[in-house]
Amino acid sequence: MKILHCCLAAFYIDNFGYQENILPKMHKLQGHEVKILASTETYIENSLGYIQPCSYINNDQIEVVRIPYAKWLPLKIVKKLRIYNGITDTLESFNPDIIFMHDCQFIGIKEIAAYAKKHTNTRIYVDGHTDFINSAKTWISKNILHKMIYKWCVKKISPYTKKFYGTLPLRVEFFKNIYNTPPEKTELLQLGIDDTQVDFSQKEVIRKVIRKELELNDNDFVIITGGKIDRRKNIHHLIKVVNELKNDNIKLIVFGTPTPDMKDEIRNLLDSSTIRYLGWLPSEKVYNYFFAGDLAFFPGTHSVLWEQAVGIGLPCIFKKWEGIQHIDIGGNCLFINSNDEIKDNILALYQNKSQLALMKQIAMEKGVNQFSYYEIAKKAIEV
Repeated sequence: MKILHCCLAAFYIDNFGYQENILPKMHKLQGHEVKILASTETYIENSLGYIQPCSYINNDQIEVVRIPYAKWLPLKIVKKLRIYNGITDTLESFNPDIIFMHDCQFIGIKEIAAYAKKHTNTRIYVDGHTDFINSAKTWISKNILHKMIYKWCVKKISPYTKKFYGTLPLRVEFFKNIYNTPPEKTELLQLGIDDTQVDFSQKEVIRKVIRKELELNDNDFVIITGGKIDRRKNIHHLIKVVNELKNDNIKLIVFGTPTPDMKDEIRNLLDSSTIRYLGWLPSEKVYNYFFAGDLAFFPGTHSVLWEQAVGIGLPCIFKKWEGIQHIDIGGNCLFINSNDEIKDNILALYQNKSQLALMKQIAMEKGVNQFSYYEIAKKAIEV
């Protein structure tokens, strides 16, 4: 089948481990003809910016077409409303059997609706990455942007959509409650791990190599965390606790880039013999460093690393958020309610190796398959 992945509601960044990178890759591996239609918004030197419209083949041998914004309104407005030139032309030239939209908050969606009305055999799927934690936090955002403008976008495409997928249970509810998507067409499509980047047969070898590289002993209790290091991720609180424990056998691996407001604070906290700071890691290397850990700990807001840690078979501790508890697959993880609980939870698992071993067993037996993107990609298009 011919599958067009549309990344027009936000940025599209090449060679990252986001869902919009991995699902097209998996569909290509599964034998489909795949194209990505994207905005010109991307990362430039670790910051969001814009490039020129262009067409190219990415590292997964998939054509990416980046289309320009419309010019009949001021650029600031069309960027916010996401109005483009070239959507219909791309649809007509590619003639997809399936259109998979990564988020739907763009006015240009009306062109996709018009195409679907004309081409009734084309199947449309829409996913959502929006919730009350990362969006709709002000009255204007909630009631004007989401309940009026973006709800209009959803209403336009809804008659032609087979499924609306929230990428978290919380986002399933956002679809239903804010955009009024039909409950029978709205369900969870969870995030996962890129199976092609993981060699479980070499897990122990990789673990030893990484630990040697980081000067970690075999008997060290190694916690790992990372991602975008902003204040809401609470990684700075985790670093403080590990430093305060002053236990030579408890080490913390941290990867990722601090936001500008966090740089000085993080730099001061990293000056410790118990911390191993790696900086930014390419997505394919994150899995290897997860193998080196005994426990993943994410004390703040959600990131795709949560599902990746479970999918790699790691015991985990997460900050508890309502609607983000699907990562508990039967005892593989613990939840904390506040930063005050970080220390006690670390010590509890450090001192109770049998509980840690049971959590690991559950993660390996259930998480590895449940969070496989190869399988998630098939579910996404109902194959």
